[in-house]
Amino acid sequence: SHHHLWDLAMGRHRWLTEGLPALGDLGYLRHTYLPDDYLRDVGTVNFAGSVHVEAVWDRARDPVEETAWLDSLNPPRNVAHRCVAFADLAGHGVEARLEAQAAHQRVAGVRETIRWHPNPAKSWTQPGLVDSTAFRAGAARLAQTGMLLELLMNPYQAEEVARLARDLPDLPILLNHCSTPNDRDPEGIARWRAGLAMMAACPNVAIKVSNFGAYDPDRSLPMLAGTVLGCIEAFGPDRALFGTDYPVARRNMTYQAMVAAFAEIVSGFSADEQK
Repeated sequence: SHHHLWDLAMGRHRWLTEGLPALGDLGYLRHTYLPDDYLRDVGTVNFAGSVHVEAVWDRARDPVEETAWLDSLNPPRNVAHRCVAFADLAGHGVEARLEAQAAHQRVAGVRETIRWHPNPAKSWTQPGLVDSTAFRAGAARLAQTGMLLELLMNPYQAEEVARLARDLPDLPILLNHCSTPNDRDPEGIARWRAGLAMMAACPNVAIKVSNFGAYDPDRSLPMLAGTVLGCIEAFGPDRALFGTDYPVARRNMTYQAMVAAFAEIVSGFSADEQK
């Protein structure tokens, strides 16, 4: 439910070439990554299809360019069968951008980065974005389109997200990457769990159990299970879904290892719950 594609020759992904402090050394990602590369990583996994998520296309350009580029690839085997685009909900002219994105059949929603943290090394944005008048107006417009909102966040934004979800109950909201539990001290884990419970109380919020190997150097099955099951216990199997975040997640786990670990962790659930 979550992967990225890019062609570095196009010069549209400056974060990869210039770096992003919150992501550390990106040397392992500085190469073009297209559908055939993704399928090589998938390997022998029983693959049915995938969802492409916007890969931070140059924000100075029209974000619909990325969607049109994906269409031009004509990906094989249902790679990027659906996509989550970008629209800048707080920006001027958001209504036209949403209409342009929705005109592409594969677009299911848009993603916004709201990832603020008091430690600048873990922060991507300014605090309070979700509560801003402009963002909320854009989110309200998005709710009218029938598309969903994906959020790349930190646990510090849980209260804002819950307020937004309560105020816009018709807007499906999907949290990325387990809500980023990257503070591993007891206080940080408690903040993450409390935030999950707060957001899960809103029936229009769901969570991607994606890149779950990113948050602790101990990638033993019990440690991974703590993250995976923490998400599922909060949201229930009906509002939790598997994702990889490939190729970003390659830093931590191979595609096959992620699928195998997830399958083992959820093996105690019923067949319907696993599905």
